[in-house]
Amino acid sequence: MLIINEAEIQSIYGIKDALVDVERILKAKAHHQIDNPNRTVIEFPERSASSLYMPSADLVDDIATMKAVTIFPENPEIGKPTTQGVILITDARNGEHLALINGSYLTRLRTGALSGLATDQLARKDSETLTVIGTGRMAFEQVLGVLAVRSIKRMLLVNPTKAKAEQFKEKLRLFGIDEEIEFEIIRDVSNAVRQADIICCSTRANEPVFDGNVIQPGTHVNGVGSYLPHMREVDFEFIQRASKIVVDDLEGIKEEAGELIHANEQPNWSFDYLHGELKALTTNQIEGRNNPEEVTFFKCVGAAYFDLAVAKGVYQKATELGVGTQVDL
Repeated sequence: MLIINEAEIQSIYGIKDALVDVERILKAKAHHQIDNPNRTVIEFPERSASSLYMPSADLVDDIATMKAVTIFPENPEIGKPTTQGVILITDARNGEHLALINGSYLTRLRTGALSGLATDQLARKDSETLTVIGTGRMAFEQVLGVLAVRSIKRMLLVNPTKAKAEQFKEKLRLFGIDEEIEFEIIRDVSNAVRQADIICCSTRANEPVFDGNVIQPGTHVNGVGSYLPHMREVDFEFIQRASKIVVDDLEGIKEEAGELIHANEQPNWSFDYLHGELKALTTNQIEGRNNPEEVTFFKCVGAAYFDLAVAKGVYQKATELGVGTQVDL
């Protein structure tokens, strides 16, 4: 079995690879070439933590994966990362387990790729200001996804702890983000929202992180942080204002997207108001933005076949380049 750690993955696989592979898997899913059983979630309420088990299979390439990911928000207090994951890759022709790879970075990367693909279809082409609400680890790849598809000139960072926002800015600079991009750290969320062309929300909020009434016409919002029924990153006012709401996976959204579950419980909104799934957007079954005034929203809770996409891509590149360590189990 091939073992590939995070540093090795990062050395060979980035956001541009993920954008290609995730778009490819979305098209395969649209053509019924992917088997994606329901995920299993085990919650640990005393720690506000969760453990998720997510299987999927490519029925054409005969590759199956199973991701196990844990989300423990209190971990930074003991020097451990909030999110930890591994992905098992299996040959679906003979059952051989081919590789075990680190999944934490890939989880963030495929989510960033999903937001990048949605942003490319839903955000205005002339978008220049990106507001980032929440500057934790998940937010970094969200920014990379947006930068891959839009020429951003200003980035407004919103985080309860200013020092963490400063660290986030420095991390982007060290990564090689265009030095001409202007950064500003803002405590007033409404101010940052009013100025935004694109907003990325990457929080674990249980209550909406901004007032939907202050969103300006033409704004696109990516919401990827809140992933359980009791969580809400955006409010009902914003959902009502959004003319197009696109989701990553409808089945998962109905079970896990708290803000849309809440909206569905209101008398004047239902899941029928959704514009569609991202796979339909990437295969031109539904249209993207068609006027500069639209307010658009992409909601993502994740699905196993997105992990399958990037895991396949990493395994293929690793075997081609001789990256990783072979072990006998």
